[in-house]
Amino acid sequence: MQPSAKKQLERFLAEDIKSGDITSKLLPRKKIIATIISRENGIVAGVSYAKEIFSSRGCKITVHRKDGQTVTPNQKIMTISGDTYPVLSCERTALNLMSRMSGIATQTNQYVKKIRAVNPKVGLYSTRKTAPGLRIFDKDAVAIGGGHKHRMSLDQMVMIKDNHIAASDSLFVLIKRAKLKHKKIEVEVESLEDAITASVEGAQIIMLDNMSPPKIKKIIQELRRLGLRDRVKIEASGGINHTNVVQYARSGVDMISIGRLTSAVTGLDLSLEIN
Repeated sequence: MQPSAKKQLERFLAEDIKSGDITSKLLPRKKIIATIISRENGIVAGVSYAKEIFSSRGCKITVHRKDGQTVTPNQKIMTISGDTYPVLSCERTALNLMSRMSGIATQTNQYVKKIRAVNPKVGLYSTRKTAPGLRIFDKDAVAIGGGHKHRMSLDQMVMIKDNHIAASDSLFVLIKRAKLKHKKIEVEVESLEDAITASVEGAQIIMLDNMSPPKIKKIIQELRRLGLRDRVKIEASGGINHTNVVQYARSGVDMISIGRLTSAVTGLDLSLEIN
């Protein structure tokens, strides 16, 4: 586990517990056994982080369903044994994180299945539309669900978007500047002309933003006619959802990125029960 993830888990606990769980302090001190169960079907994620949360407070953990495995209603995911105070004071933090991550993994897996059914070569990617402070966990959940993480932060890859182009001299100049210092460059384009420019000038990925599948097909055909298609990966992004993702998967792209994977999250219903 990344040191940064452990620090975040401690921050999450500190946020919830503050100076102490005053309700749980009222209880008699004794050993208890509790079980986290699923209330609905889904893909479970965040098990390793929940285990770390409870273990950091001296609890013993038995994992029944690992990250990436399916769960059904009333299925056991994890059993926790320990004193009443640490088990109950960690309960909400662990459940909140697991619920969110499992919701992301479940939704991601639903998209992945639809994409693979028509074109197994197309990858599904997350974006930076994550909750502040949760990016490590949101992106991990996407990967657990069968997707890819894409950029974790702004320093990992050059991605020239519309606002960068609007604030600069030109797309051509921006790519030239980027190539002096960086090897991997992605460019967001809104026209065939910019797609050709990005391909010719050496971008590795071209993001076709908010374009319909028919328009994407036409651009890919033109790049192929000009002998530029094999130079770049083509990414579709913007306005993609469950109703149209199959059409995008059939359009000839290599990548599909969907911000809703991490920005519109419905958590999986989980519960902790004392045995």
